[in-house]
Amino acid sequence: MTSFYRFVYRIIAPFIRLFFPHRVVGLENLPEGGAIICPNHASGWDPFLVAVSMPVDSRLAVMGKDQLFHIPVVGWLLRKAGVFPVKRGGNDLTAMKTALRVLGEGNRLLVFPEGTRVDEQGETGAKGGVAVMAARTKTPMIPVYCGPKHKLFRKTTVVFGEPYSPVCAGRRPTAEENRQAAEELLRRIYALSEVDGWK
Repeated sequence: MTSFYRFVYRIIAPFIRLFFPHRVVGLENLPEGGAIICPNHASGWDPFLVAVSMPVDSRLAVMGKDQLFHIPVVGWLLRKAGVFPVKRGGNDLTAMKTALRVLGEGNRLLVFPEGTRVDEQGETGAKGGVAVMAARTKTPMIPVYCGPKHKLFRKTTVVFGEPYSPVCAGRRPTAEENRQAAEELLRRIYALSEVDGWK
């Protein structure tokens, strides 16, 4: 985590909490060491909402879509804040290596398993890459549900579920086992939608 991340966090957190009021449930499920933070992805505000739901010293890195890094100034700011690019639609080995390094150093990594924004559960499946990262680094995946599309001043709940570490039959999981693990992760994410932190 960079000092620039902490600086940006302290600036944007009050605004996110004002414009998108939210309650956080299940932070105790975050392990002390590395973890892959895996939210659903219904809104462009999701990464901000999840990030400010965690403590400022969470050692959080973020995998973001490559297109954002081609925008002048924005790309520079993202990299300074600990965000790194991933090219969608194929195997991005550079992004995978960066993710494995981040997790290997005991940090937390924010990844959207669906790979793109979706309006409703089931529009797309989870990408197997998140399960590959978990298996190679022996890092647990944390399912997170952060609500549907966020509207200004509309209350929502961010729920951190219990760590999920899939078991494979051999030394390394097969492609099918990774796919099944990713789908099970997605099921666990949306199951958290039943939690209402405002009751």
